[in-house]
Amino acid sequence: MLFAVMAALTGCGGAKYDLAYELNSEVSSYQLLSIANQETLEPFAADLCIVDGDVKNAGVDLPEVGAAALFDLKNLDTLYAKNANLQVNPASLTKVLTALVAIKYGSPDQMLTASENVLITEPGAQLCGLKPGDRMTLDQALHILLIYSANDVAIMIAEGISGSVEEFVSLMNEEAAELGATNCHFTNPNGLTDENHYMTVYDLYLIFQEALKYDLFTQIIQMTGYNTVYTDKNGAEVSFETDTTNLYLSGVYDMPSSVTVIGGKTGTTSAAGHCLMLYSKSSDGTPYISIIMKDTSRENLYADMSRLLESVK
Repeated sequence: MLFAVMAALTGCGGAKYDLAYELNSEVSSYQLLSIANQETLEPFAADLCIVDGDVKNAGVDLPEVGAAALFDLKNLDTLYAKNANLQVNPASLTKVLTALVAIKYGSPDQMLTASENVLITEPGAQLCGLKPGDRMTLDQALHILLIYSANDVAIMIAEGISGSVEEFVSLMNEEAAELGATNCHFTNPNGLTDENHYMTVYDLYLIFQEALKYDLFTQIIQMTGYNTVYTDKNGAEVSFETDTTNLYLSGVYDMPSSVTVIGGKTGTTSAAGHCLMLYSKSSDGTPYISIIMKDTSRENLYADMSRLLESVK
C-alpha cells in the first residue's frame, strides 16, 4: 500500500487523494505530505473521531462497564474511552448494521415474506411472533427491528434483501469493512450469541454515525412506540403494537440534564450483558454518540450512561 501511495505522490500539481483504511491494520488513519509536490492525501478518518487507547475523563468512572466511549461529533473529539477496541459480544446493537444495510440496498415499500427460519427457539430471544408466510413491508420490519428489537424480523429482513441470511451477513461484513470497522465480525443479522460474532465500541461508533445519515433510520430511533398491521399467509390481518426498548425515551429513566437523548439502540444477552448506544444533543446543538457495552444490570446501565453523558459541558 505504501508503494502505491509514494508512486501517487510523484505526479505534479495539487491533486487530492483519498487514503483508504487498510484492512487488519492497527493504524486508524494517517496523512502523508509531499513537500516537493505540495500534494496531500486525505486521511481516512479526516471527519471521524479517533480512539487509539483509553481516554480518561475526570467526571467519569465506570468500573463495572466492560467497554464504553463518548464521541463529540461536531468537534471530532473522543471525550471518554474505555476498552473501545476490545472485541465483545454486541447483542442487538448488531441491528444498527442490519438496518443500515437494509436501507441502503432495499426500498421501504419492498414486501417481505417470512420463511421457516423466523421460528427462533433460543430461550429469552426477543420475538414479535412471526410465522412462516407472514408478510410486511421493509418499512414495517425496520420499525419493529429498531424499536422492539425483534430477532425474527431481522431474519426476515436479511432473507428479503439478500435471498438468504448467509448472503446478507456477508454483505454486513463487507459494509462494515468499507466503513473502517475492521475489528468486528458478524455471523447473523440479530446479534444472538455466537463466538464468531463480535464488535468493538469503535466499530459501533463508525457504523452508527453512518446509519444516522439516513433519514428513515434517524426517524425510527426517535419513536417512543409503534403499531402496525401486517398479514399472515392467508391474507388475514395481524396487529402489532410495542413501546420502545429505549428507557430514556419511554420515561422510565430521566434523561441526563446535560443533553437531550434523540434515540439509539439497546441490546441484552447473557453473553453481552446490558448494552446501550445513544445519539444525543446538548443545549447548543452539539451532537454526541455514547456507547456502553457489557454492563452488569439494566439499572447500572442507565446510571452509568447518565454519568457518562453528564460529563458533557
